[in-house]
Amino acid sequence: MELTIEKIVAGGLGLARTEAGVVLVRGALPGETVQAEVRAGKGVNQGVTREVLTPSPDRVEAPELPTTDLAHASYAAQLRYKREFVQEAMRRIAKLSAAQVEAVGQTVPSPQQWAYRNTAQYLVTPEGLAYRERRSNSALSVDADPLIMESIAAVIRVLAVSRLEGVQELSLRGSRWSGEVVATLIGPGEPRSYLKAADELMDCGVVGVSLAAPAGRRFSAGVQLISGESEILEQYGEVQVSVSASGFAQINPEAAGLAYVSAARLAGNGPMAIDLYGGSGAIGRHLAPNFGRVVVLDTDFEALARGRHDVRTSGTRNVTFRDGDAAQLYHPSLQAGVIVIDPPRIGLSEMAREALQGSAARKVVYVSCDPATWARDVGDLVKRGWTLGEVTPHDFYPQTSHVEVVSVLTRRELPERTQPQKTDMD
Repeated sequence: MELTIEKIVAGGLGLARTEAGVVLVRGALPGETVQAEVRAGKGVNQGVTREVLTPSPDRVEAPELPTTDLAHASYAAQLRYKREFVQEAMRRIAKLSAAQVEAVGQTVPSPQQWAYRNTAQYLVTPEGLAYRERRSNSALSVDADPLIMESIAAVIRVLAVSRLEGVQELSLRGSRWSGEVVATLIGPGEPRSYLKAADELMDCGVVGVSLAAPAGRRFSAGVQLISGESEILEQYGEVQVSVSASGFAQINPEAAGLAYVSAARLAGNGPMAIDLYGGSGAIGRHLAPNFGRVVVLDTDFEALARGRHDVRTSGTRNVTFRDGDAAQLYHPSLQAGVIVIDPPRIGLSEMAREALQGSAARKVVYVSCDPATWARDVGDLVKRGWTLGEVTPHDFYPQTSHVEVVSVLTRRELPERTQPQKTDMD
């Protein structure tokens, strides 16, 4: 079909309208006329650009990769679109006023537009390393990955994939700060079955190799060290954080560091702050200089262990780590005036929003990786009496449609205290 693209929507898709309804087109930009291959989808039709008939002035040459769904737009245009994604979520989902929508800050750019990713995971195939195709289990061979850090690219360039016998997938984590790389092999069996693969990776410059069994949820079956180090240090803003090839950490440390510094500024100061969904405490440690006490809450044992180790190493004395979720906010010992939240992509559960509402907090700094779930949660909190303040998009993922949001909500009145619920700490 020949389509005229009206705007870009979340997911980096161009929206076109036809007599048959809306079509969402991959690889198209606003104002363009394109020839697209279209198929029926749930709710709306889906299209893929096959030829650009009238190009946008924002269009640039881009690699055809499943990891780069917005690389065909100039970087200035990407930043503009990402602000618009946040604004659209505020209008459509949170139902906020036009003035609040217009007040959204400009997207904070990533210091690196390419070669910024400090982690990569590939399928291991007889033909070499491969991406998993979007919405498919088929493999697409990796010739070059322009998004990964040079330290990881250097390993891949000399890696003999044929020596990774039995390995199903390979995860690599690099550090821009140190230049080091660690790897996790994903495959069945015991660590001794992968000594040859581990030796190959160590010969290629990796400083440590671990093994994870295949599992439905990534690395949920546990990780065992085979050789060398399991963790390396990376700089995030003003703190150094231990990262591994299997644990969660933001993949663009320089961009994430800017957001963490911004979150700490919005948090202000006080006697106590809570870093909810805090992982290994990268945000919580940014709060430490301005608060008497910081408590990091998370349910990820591996991340909490790394955080405790980092705090001991750094000498920070006012940051503690607890295994727990939002339910802990009812506990008498956790009555903080400031709560920083950085939840997973699904956002806050109803229980978590209730816990925030029943907490002693007058300020919540909300860091989000999904404008849609962020807008849902913010809309609900505003209805409960919170006031949305500064909202700033941050670009952690150049050349893709993903955008992070750093925001702050405040309230003047505290609700009547509900009876604290019994928790693990009682």
